[in-house]
Amino acid sequence: MDRRQRKTREAIFTAFTRLLEHRPYHQITVQDIIDEADVGRATFYAHFETKDYLLKDLCDELFGHIIDTAMGIPHSHYHCSCGTAEDSVFLHLLRHLQENDRNILALLSSQNNEIFLQYFKTNLKRLIQIQFAEQGKLKSTTLPEDYLVNHIASSFVETVSWWLRRHMKETPEAIDTYFETLMNPLF
Repeated sequence: MDRRQRKTREAIFTAFTRLLEHRPYHQITVQDIIDEADVGRATFYAHFETKDYLLKDLCDELFGHIIDTAMGIPHSHYHCSCGTAEDSVFLHLLRHLQENDRNILALLSSQNNEIFLQYFKTNLKRLIQIQFAEQGKLKSTTLPEDYLVNHIASSFVETVSWWLRRHMKETPEAIDTYFETLMNPLF
């Protein structure tokens, strides 16, 4: 992707996240995004098939960064959420959530968040597969690996939902400790 294309995608992402600050996902139209980003309809559709694909790419971007970090691949930006090499991938993700990176909290807490939660969980399962399953870090030999990966991802999604309902009173480090305490028998 050339620089102009990256700049256009970034303008669309930025416009979308700005709109999310004021309206729920289901109330935002492609026309709203086009107007906010100051791009043409054809330009939007050249990058994203639908608003749902924009959401998917936004989620993929966040998880792509976290997966790259977990695999030791350098990335193009520094974020305080990147933390240190000793931090868990879950803590890294929790810090992004706390920082509300790309207005992700609006997506997670939206009344119609099923689409985002589906993308979130799919990417989370991929992250767990890469970080734990493929590296032989899952302890159980009696349960199917894909069952364990799904269970861990589902538990993390529920942990994040619980944290959000409590208005994020706990630090990301505390939530990471809670989660890892429960999941420790699996790692």
